[in-house]
Amino acid sequence: MQTYLAVFRSRAQTLDFVARLRAAGIPASAVSTPKEARVGCGLSAKIGAFDLIGAKRALACGHYGAFAGFFRVETRNGRTFVYPA
Repeated sequence: MQTYLAVFRSRAQTLDFVARLRAAGIPASAVSTPKEARVGCGLSAKIGAFDLIGAKRALACGHYGAFAGFFRVETRNGRTFVYPA
């Protein structure tokens, strides 16, 4: 299963974004940012592939100056791969 991370440079903005997603009915959770992303504060919003468009809409409605980008996360053979989305 592919998942996506919304990576921020602010823990407060990450948690606010997760709350905004949940309020919009989009399943989301706050997770540790994989070191392979090489960006952020260490905390990201995790969403499923089918919720990416809704997450982008929610992002546009907020004022998130610390947003670093969306990243696709894949795990293969026990290794984590992170790609810009």
